[in-house]
Amino acid sequence: MSKIKLTAKAIAKLAAPDPSGKQKLTWDTELTGFGVLCSGVTSAKSFIVQRELPGRRTRRVTLGPVNVLDLDEARTRAKAVLADMYAGRDPKAGRRGAMTLRQALNRYLEARKDLRPATRRNYSLIERYLRPWIDRPLREITADMVEARHRSLQSEIEAGGQYSGETTANVTMATLRALWTFALEREPGIGPNPVSRLRRQWYPKRVRERIVPADKMAAFYSAVTAMANPIQRDYLLMMLFSGLRRSEAASLTWSCINFRERTFCIPGTRTKSGRKLDLPMTDFVHDLLVARRAPGKEAFVFPSDYGAAGYITQPKTMFERVGKSCGVRVSSHDLRRTFVTVAESCDIPWAALKALVNHRQGSDVTSGYVQLTAERLREPAQRVCDRLKELCGIAPVADDKVRKLRR
Repeated sequence: MSKIKLTAKAIAKLAAPDPSGKQKLTWDTELTGFGVLCSGVTSAKSFIVQRELPGRRTRRVTLGPVNVLDLDEARTRAKAVLADMYAGRDPKAGRRGAMTLRQALNRYLEARKDLRPATRRNYSLIERYLRPWIDRPLREITADMVEARHRSLQSEIEAGGQYSGETTANVTMATLRALWTFALEREPGIGPNPVSRLRRQWYPKRVRERIVPADKMAAFYSAVTAMANPIQRDYLLMMLFSGLRRSEAASLTWSCINFRERTFCIPGTRTKSGRKLDLPMTDFVHDLLVARRAPGKEAFVFPSDYGAAGYITQPKTMFERVGKSCGVRVSSHDLRRTFVTVAESCDIPWAALKALVNHRQGSDVTSGYVQLTAERLREPAQRVCDRLKELCGIAPVADDKVRKLRR
């Protein structure tokens, strides 16, 4: 938090989104308790007042966005609210349903510190696509508004050249539904959830079926191995031969690899399911990791200098280059789907297949008892690997050469 004399020019210079990625408060030096709150993820700036009430309760009230509310008017409103608070009156007392969408969003994110980064990003859709509603009381958001915005949002996104309009519209409104449910537990006066209107109007979930075709696998493999960047090359091959999700493979660290036992693990904090994933190294994955092994300098197996993560975060360009080279245009999840498709063709046990890709075993009691270790998965994993190598046209190593290496 910082203090300055709030003027129109000074407010215009405040950074939004704040470089820290977090909300930042800037207080006025002339009127104590009056300030501007800058978002950490969008360009939103809002006038707020804050003061401690009797009983050591701190109350913050959002007056309105700076691009809507005039500074002089904001000061006038702030003085009136602060005067009530100074007299011990809670400005929110008795105002059922007064919570705004922004307040619901902020309180939800504050309460749900366990949200995964990918899930947390979904909540940024609220400020991005429902911005006209962000500072409105929730009780003013109607089912008619939700229905109309759900339709217009899909058209708006796809008109911009994107192909995820239906998905984004669904996710945005599903996120609003979650926020409303959270707020309703705290302020029953906001009324029923308006997203319920969409019960029979959600866009159908499209099941993607794209994979690397068996007859194109050799061409795809050749295009990947011809890549100039060895880190990107090995990253794509790791996904193809392990079935890992994009982020699981990218964030793989050397500390999670056990060459002696020929296993590697993905912590539950980095898997979609939240369950730790222990896997055996097939011969292909073992050789790839041995060749990649860094002498203790890099923390990540697939490091990157782009972005703050320290590892590869956006492989889209890689797939575009490979696609231009061999004509096979796929994504990271398509490689995972390819792995599962090839695995199913190898007639490995269904439980083993699910365990290899960290899918739930099932809802029945017996499947809950099944615990497949990395060692138990070694034979089925190698069977899938051998089939993938066959499709890629990788020649098997002669037995005499293997014996020489082992001596």
